Amino acid sequence: MKCPFCGCMDTRVVDSRLGKEGNNIRRRRECVACDRRFTTYERVEEILPLVVKKDGRREPFDRGKIIAGMLRACEKRPVPIETIEKIVDQLEIEFQELPEREILASQIGEAVMRVLHDLDEVAYVRFASVYRQFKDINEFMQELTDILSHQKNKSSDSR
Repeated sequence: MKCPFCGCMDTRVVDSRLGKEGNNIRRRRECVACDRRFTTYERVEEILPLVVKKDGRREPFDRGKIIAGMLRACEKRPVPIETIEKIVDQLEIEFQELPEREILASQIGEAVMRVLHDLDEVAYVRFASVYRQFKDINEFMQELTDILSHQKNKSSDSR
């Protein structure tokens, strides 16, 4: 491993620990040349499907885009970043287990909306309004009406 401080290729591992979620290894390393320490993380390289965009372009799956979209939707909402990261981890596993090597961007968007719908309805509406690109207020109102009827059904089922 190359030292980020002096560029020397001779470093040694002084400590290794399993990451918090158990899916990576945190290593403390020390440079033999400059004696400075740094941390590296090792995780299994996962083969994720290519994302097929609306216009037919294909690009690598990018969890950062999902996190960014969810963060925007959850802005000023009581949703911790840890929750968002766990959701994206779960979605990533779900997409990885698909037999297809390509996934439509719309499938990703629908999966995010499904999770947000159960997590925070305001965040769901924000995400849906951008993702579905409502053309007018009537489409937006229809979505809100659906949410309200779903809430009523949930509350009447719990009685």
